[in-house]
Amino acid sequence: MWFQNPLTKMKKLLLLATFALGAFMSNAQHDMSKDKAKMPSPPASASATVSSGANLTINYSQPAVKGRNVWAGDLAPYGKVWRTGANDATTFDVSKDVMINGKALKAGKYALFTIPGEKEWTIIFNKTPKQWGAYSYKEADDVLRVTAKSEANEMMERFTIKAENSGMVMMMWDKVKVGFMVK
Repeated sequence: MWFQNPLTKMKKLLLLATFALGAFMSNAQHDMSKDKAKMPSPPASASATVSSGANLTINYSQPAVKGRNVWAGDLAPYGKVWRTGANDATTFDVSKDVMINGKALKAGKYALFTIPGEKEWTIIFNKTPKQWGAYSYKEADDVLRVTAKSEANEMMERFTIKAENSGMVMMMWDKVKVGFMVK
């Protein structure tokens, strides 16, 4: 039909505008989820300058215990690779070559993963710093693995990393702490 009712045209335009607005809002909500400050596990960082003059910076997100059993289930289970925080993989950036628990690590930016254990953890420096969690982790990309003893600690609701100028890096969560030395 060559003549179209103006009301029908208006309905079509309104329907088109509704779909466009819905698509825009969906994208806006998706983009907001990438804003780390708005995520349930807030971003944090730890930094230090060690005696060799190397600057180190660790960027991570802080999951909370929230009454859950951290070491059993899906949070940070014993014996499995953990992203060592939440959201994106934790990054470890060092400005000069250093020694980690007596083993050499070249200057650069790394993903920091761990394998928690009841008495000992494996600390992993992986050459692929930009990863979402541990979902794309590849052991073949590891450049260094060291072990560290875990110890009992006072309750820490949010996962926290502290770096001291002495070179001690301490990771604390729930009732556990694990440290490694950077020289």
